[in-house]
Amino acid sequence: MKNQEAFHSGFITIVGRPNVGKSSLMNALIGEKVAIVSSRPQTTRSRIMGVVTHENDQMIFLDTPGIHTPKTMLGEYMMRSVHEAMDGTDCVLMLIDTSNIREKDLEIAREMGGQKIPRILALNKIDLVRPEQILEATATFSGMGYDEIVPVSAKRGDGLDELTQTMLKYLPEGPKYFPDDTMTDQPERILCAEIIREKALQNLRDEVPHGIGVEIMRIQEIHENLTEIHATVYCEKESHKGIIIGKQGSMLKKIGADARKDIENLMDTHVNLKLWIKIRPDWRNRVSDLKNLGYEG
Repeated sequence: MKNQEAFHSGFITIVGRPNVGKSSLMNALIGEKVAIVSSRPQTTRSRIMGVVTHENDQMIFLDTPGIHTPKTMLGEYMMRSVHEAMDGTDCVLMLIDTSNIREKDLEIAREMGGQKIPRILALNKIDLVRPEQILEATATFSGMGYDEIVPVSAKRGDGLDELTQTMLKYLPEGPKYFPDDTMTDQPERILCAEIIREKALQNLRDEVPHGIGVEIMRIQEIHENLTEIHATVYCEKESHKGIIIGKQGSMLKKIGADARKDIENLMDTHVNLKLWIKIRPDWRNRVSDLKNLGYEG
């Protein structure tokens, strides 16, 4: 009788500077939205896991915050999340924004290219550049120790099949860590908070988003097809509170309406979402607030 093909599995940590498309890439590889995305840098604040399971393999992706020099306790937590995600990982996936290569990309790429595990570099956003720019980028990073360099577009889906097959080549034989239907390890409460924060990031002015945090205060099933969610949005200044609320409450209503749609898709039920605003000056440097928002402990 023919031997059953060995099962391969492993953890793949996605790294790069802020705003290169790490969360978008993970969502595209998984085929579901498990990490929030926005055009703002440092959208991802914690390590987020996404899982893809096939008949003979399971890939566990660890989406990490963009690597930067921290200026707050929240920033320090974010960088710890990156280092912790690297511990015990089976493969590092370094991501580059091919349309906007900076010195920080080169610095991070050199560091990750020296890791003693399989190293894959993905050139993202190739839909925004000319073919010769892809060749130039490939030449730039080819001498930094990477086992493979794969051009991709997380937005359009270009190169994702090739990237998947490339990563599978380097996964060791191993167990199925999670059931077939698992896509993330994020609790429902955290997913809801992140969706609300995403909609705030997408709707608010540049000076506000970094000072926003969301805490889910209560999730209560009212009846079989209706869940009520109470959430508090933290901001750091009185002026920010006014911007978040908007004229006659218009901005807060817009954030709530956008978030409610995604939360209803997530929970597969109607949702009554109630948002409150609380001013917490300098909460990003306060341990108790960071713990309440799930960033510590």
